[in-house]
Amino acid sequence: MRKRTFSRRYLGIPYALFLALFVVAPLIVLLYYAFTDGQGQFTVQNLTGFFSDPNTLGTLCYSFGIAMVTTIVCLLLAYPLAYVLATGRMKGKTVIVLIFIMPMWINFSLRITALKEILTWLEGNLAYHPFLNTVLGMSYDFLPFMILPIYNSMTRIKDDIIEAARDLGAGNLTILAKIIFPLTISKLDGALLEAARDLGAGEAQTFLKVTLPLSLPGILSGVSMVFLPAMTNYVVLDMLYNSTYIMGSLIGSYFAAYNWNGGSMIALILLGIICLFTLLSGGMEEENTRGGALL
Repeated sequence: MRKRTFSRRYLGIPYALFLALFVVAPLIVLLYYAFTDGQGQFTVQNLTGFFSDPNTLGTLCYSFGIAMVTTIVCLLLAYPLAYVLATGRMKGKTVIVLIFIMPMWINFSLRITALKEILTWLEGNLAYHPFLNTVLGMSYDFLPFMILPIYNSMTRIKDDIIEAARDLGAGNLTILAKIIFPLTISKLDGALLEAARDLGAGEAQTFLKVTLPLSLPGILSGVSMVFLPAMTNYVVLDMLYNSTYIMGSLIGSYFAAYNWNGGSMIALILLGIICLFTLLSGGMEEENTRGGALL
């Protein structure tokens, strides 16, 4: 009798069941309601109605505006900080990074409530600046999600491979083209910057040609982690007295009115936007990797 042996493939069974129950099955239900009417008949009216209704299109544009401004603010704040932490020689870098992570340990509602009290004290009436307050609230909430990916993409790696290459007679240009870029495209190494300077690049040229391209994967990850949730996080708007709808609150209003078909279609369109954004950012990251390997 043949003895059964344990296979690592069995470890994927719980994950496969989880995907089937909580990802595939809800998606099938979403597709069913999106392309049916109240009587269960197939229709594309929900799809055409979304793109023909100026209210839903206005909500989509407003959501894009909120998400875009929030992402830009987070990037402008996070990149210099991540660059200084990754390339500087200061002590206690871990403590500084921890300071920015610590607010994430506090309940989300408590953080926004504290921010609301501060803004109320500064402005008096939050209804006067709803867009500004929403951007501040979302930037405060999502900033750590922008800092960490960029910081990780700039973290130095061990120099063992580089030193071994030098021991074998490889020059700086060979190391730059054959080792560092292919193996550590998402890790900014000090030897890489030194090699760029040895090749005659100035500080600005080194940043634009080396640091920025190598940190692009971290930027794309941070943008994805900030832009997409900012389009749907209507809780911040509600808590900061912004009555304007974004995509998340629009979907909630449809389901609250028992219009599951219209709400499902909007959710499906938003899911398509997220998938498209993810594919585009992944393609840009892959192109950046190939370009770095060819330098």
